[in-house]
Amino acid sequence: MKSLKWAFPQVVFTSMSLAVPWFELCGYFAILLMGFTLGLIGAGGSILTVPILVYLFGLSPTLATAYSLVLVGSTAAAGGVRHALRGDFDREAFLTFGLPSIVSVYLARRYVLPSIPQSLGTLGSYEVTRDGLIMLIFSAFMLGAALLMIRGGAAREDENDEPRSFGLRLRVIAGLEGLVVGGVTGLVGAGGGFLIVPALVWLLKIPIRRAVSTSLLIIAAKSLIGFIGDLQGSRVIDWPFLLGLLLLSSGGILIGLKVGKKIPAAHLQRGFGWFVLITGVLIIGKEVIS
Repeated sequence: MKSLKWAFPQVVFTSMSLAVPWFELCGYFAILLMGFTLGLIGAGGSILTVPILVYLFGLSPTLATAYSLVLVGSTAAAGGVRHALRGDFDREAFLTFGLPSIVSVYLARRYVLPSIPQSLGTLGSYEVTRDGLIMLIFSAFMLGAALLMIRGGAAREDENDEPRSFGLRLRVIAGLEGLVVGGVTGLVGAGGGFLIVPALVWLLKIPIRRAVSTSLLIIAAKSLIGFIGDLQGSRVIDWPFLLGLLLLSSGGILIGLKVGKKIPAAHLQRGFGWFVLITGVLIIGKEVIS
């Protein structure tokens, strides 16, 4: 009887190991870590989603960007709503910066991405493909995000600061930046929090805590609307697989929100920045060599 008691877990574990390759198991853990990081610092975790889906689950970059949008959007919504219910939300910034980015990310997913041909020609002996170009653009943004995270910034935190109105000039600048961020992140399937948070803090002078919560809600809105653009196309979605990943990432962000209260975000941001930097360099190397 004792041998059967210990044999059953061993059989189950062996069956799972045979059915699920080890790199897919790493992928599930990485999705949980993505949500955790997004909850911890309000940005950065989403830019790992596409590499996770491409290199650990074997999806094409084009399909991975679609899955990334719904994962990032839903996960950010879980964290952003929680912040907003506590009053950490800037409505003016959401309207000024967020709405233009929502429009541009939908246009990018619905019209721009499908119009790009799979083969873009050759560069010497190297064939330039749409998927390869997406990964190179994505890795370039990863490097830029990593530098922003490592360098940090003089983000202020004033709990007594009330949301303020923006002048016309600032509205125009923020709206144009929102359009650019939405369009680029729509193409590469990232939430864009690594660009949104610095813009809200340094351009609109919003306290860091409110910038993080506002960023999460902007990410949620534009990512999910961008995914709607994918649904209107011919792309086939594996819903059970996607929902399983969504449960993991949502659990991760809730854990991250709790842990984030106890650990200095600046230290975590720099450490994650170095990790993103290394990952971006590895992706560029892989795409260029292959």
